[in-house]
Amino acid sequence: MTSTIDPSTIGKPARARRHVRSVTGYFPEIDEKGQEKWPRGDEKVWKAGLRGVHRDVPAITKSVVHHVQTSLARQPYNIDDFGAYQAAALSVRDNLIVNWNNTQLHHNRKGNKRAYYLSLEFLMGRTFDNALLNLDLKPQYDDGMSLLGFNLEDLIDQERDAGLGNGGLGRLAACYLDSSASMELPVWGYGLRYQYGIFQQLIGPDGSQLEAPDPWLQNDNPWELPRADVKYEVRFYGHSERIEGMKALWSGGQEVVAVAYDVMIPGYDTKNTNNLRLWESKPKRGFDLNSFNAGDYERAVEASNSAAAITSVLYPNDHTTFGKELRLKQQYFWTAASLADIMRRFKNMEKSILEFPDYVSIQLNDTHPTLAIPELMRILVDEEEVPWDQAWDIITRTFFFTNHTVLPEALEKWSVPLMQHLLPRHMQIIFDINLIFLQAVEKKFPGDRDKLARMSLIEEGYPQQVRMANLACIGSHKVNGVAELHSELVRATIMKDFVDFYGVSKFFNVTNGITPRRWLDQCNPGLSRLISETLKLPKAAFLKDLYQLEGLLKHIDDPKFQTMWAAVKQTNKERLAHYVEVTTGHRINTKAMFDIQIKRIHEYKRQTLNIFGVIHRYLALKAMTSAQRKKVNPKVVFFGGKAAPGYYIAKLTIKLVVNVARIVNADPETKDILSLFFLPDYSVSLAEILIPASDISQHISTAGTEASGTSNMKFCLNGGLLLGTVDGANIEIAEEVGEQNVFFFGHLTPAVEDLRYQHMYHPVPLEKKCPGLARVVNEVAAGRFGDGNAYEPLLNTVRKNDYYLLTEDFDSYLQALKLVDEAYQDRTEWIKKSIRTTAKMGKFSSDRAIQDYAQECWQTGVKSCSLKVLQDIKWIVQI
Repeated sequence: MTSTIDPSTIGKPARARRHVRSVTGYFPEIDEKGQEKWPRGDEKVWKAGLRGVHRDVPAITKSVVHHVQTSLARQPYNIDDFGAYQAAALSVRDNLIVNWNNTQLHHNRKGNKRAYYLSLEFLMGRTFDNALLNLDLKPQYDDGMSLLGFNLEDLIDQERDAGLGNGGLGRLAACYLDSSASMELPVWGYGLRYQYGIFQQLIGPDGSQLEAPDPWLQNDNPWELPRADVKYEVRFYGHSERIEGMKALWSGGQEVVAVAYDVMIPGYDTKNTNNLRLWESKPKRGFDLNSFNAGDYERAVEASNSAAAITSVLYPNDHTTFGKELRLKQQYFWTAASLADIMRRFKNMEKSILEFPDYVSIQLNDTHPTLAIPELMRILVDEEEVPWDQAWDIITRTFFFTNHTVLPEALEKWSVPLMQHLLPRHMQIIFDINLIFLQAVEKKFPGDRDKLARMSLIEEGYPQQVRMANLACIGSHKVNGVAELHSELVRATIMKDFVDFYGVSKFFNVTNGITPRRWLDQCNPGLSRLISETLKLPKAAFLKDLYQLEGLLKHIDDPKFQTMWAAVKQTNKERLAHYVEVTTGHRINTKAMFDIQIKRIHEYKRQTLNIFGVIHRYLALKAMTSAQRKKVNPKVVFFGGKAAPGYYIAKLTIKLVVNVARIVNADPETKDILSLFFLPDYSVSLAEILIPASDISQHISTAGTEASGTSNMKFCLNGGLLLGTVDGANIEIAEEVGEQNVFFFGHLTPAVEDLRYQHMYHPVPLEKKCPGLARVVNEVAAGRFGDGNAYEPLLNTVRKNDYYLLTEDFDSYLQALKLVDEAYQDRTEWIKKSIRTTAKMGKFSSDRAIQDYAQECWQTGVKSCSLKVLQDIKWIVQI
């Protein structure tokens, strides 16, 4: 095959390689003389790869070629980047499977107590790069794929983010799985295998968020193992009949089958490999042949479609009765299948059922898995014939509950009629639990009817509601918040009555953490390498003991080190600028300050405060003379995040950001000083580009509303400074890095309720209370950034009730932004602040957090074992 050389590739190897790839194909074709033609790669390497047997580059090439020809059933000469990615991923998975099998065998032989992490979300991100780094195989695969004619980074970009989560809840769960594996703790995750994830976010012509399906599974996922032999039947509807005492018989209704898919979780600097087991829903009887033969095709596939819907989408819209029922179905399906699997594994140990808590701990990540409590009661009482009191004792020594909110409106509730219809046996059990519990409360607090009403699992009203947070609290051995302030608020507000009843020892704090493997080494390899060279430590030393970063403080005044630190930041900003140019067509001034806010779009996270601040800055710039504008620090502001499909105000916020960006970025007077971007379809992979590039990041929730946050930790670990309210983990970050290195603003938590009361009962016009914000609101309403009428519902949240106190904090927010501008002008001091921020982030490793859980809750111990890889094992153990 011949090709025409593109002149633009001369002197540019990477571009030339891509050009040759696109023109000539990938592997040898047979010419007219019957000879192989190799347009790229090394013929000897490919052929040797077919014969190689070593755990080195030749063995890797052999494995990849093998998977191309057998697993993918493709000929080498027509493989593209995606096919090469799949083959390389399967090759890496082979290594994981060996470690995974040995790990499970080791824990089975030891009879270790296991912990199970139940989370409705696991925001895993891409697996390929992370697996290579944790296995310490990236250099070998880089060389091997290069010899085969591929660029490893190009292959990494072929992977889609797993559609298993949406926000911080899911990313926290993913970090904890990574840390559990790295700390060699026997911990499994359980979740749902969503066919379409949450949604793919698109931006419409008018700036509105549009939701499209996210078909992340449209191609085979090389990182999961289907477990056709691991399946359980799950029942819905039917009727429950009491048979004796507290026992009942649940029968009839609909039955679906939960089928397991396993995702291996490799530890870092260890061969320990844990597991994330995901459930897919399938019909017990998938096709009604009689209906089909009768010509009723819809009825013939009805059962199949109904079952498949359970695991189709993360967080189906619950504004309809169908959506509410589907959400409740998801939660029960997942917890029932998980408990059946946990129970089977326990029974394989041949222990008494009364010893269940001695070998099993179950962590409830928020209220979503709370149905596991009545489900385990059902199993113990109805199936295992354990007396009620003993069964409840097992429950309260097995479960542990992590609360993630102090907002009463965010505490999950389900209507009693819906639960009676969908889960009749579980509603009976909840009523029984509630009766016995309230009798104990009445005994301890006689005559306190208000306390009984607040603590009841059933909220009176029409219809009655089941309070899932109350159920999780009384059914768990311990309850924790996720930051010091949040845990204190939990004890003082939403759980105060339960603290009075149980005592304070049941309630404790585990400040959230992040895995430094992904959020330093993987997303910011330049910084990780600089830290390793500066501290003269192997990466494993600080990636598994983040407190080692404090050694950077010795170099904080070294001008050479400061220069190298700034160079890494500049490279990351240029990488982000390249991404923006490729995706939006806009060029960015990489010498400008990069100001970033990336979070789930929600009123309490106050993206509205940020965009109103951007508008205020734009209006101020427009009022300046040209000479005045030249003295202003250039700034690029980035937003990212998704709004729930039914969350109208959040979607209006996105629309406003997008339309303000269109005006600001096109204004010739200001575009070189201020630019604004909303980057759609926010994901872990996009975060890995944004976070290392930040100079400043915004974490500006109304005080007392953000439980913890973890994006604040990620930004700070990568040397970005923090602008925020005195809320969540911001407080603890400031305690570690020093308040002089954090830009705080806004009212404190104790003042919030009084201010809300003032807004409700003694309102003051916006123009009088906050003239600067009033001007911004009026400009939006007047149509400066598109149809002003479209934004009226959003603007009225500020003009009227202002529940999240934008008017109270706006002036303070502007003052904090001014302090940021002033500090950024002194580049040397700014770099010192950046270095110190990274150096003091040791506390916020998820390794520390997961060890807290292991010690305080699960009693699995820290590093419960040191895994010895059993190289002589030739069999696979069913687990």
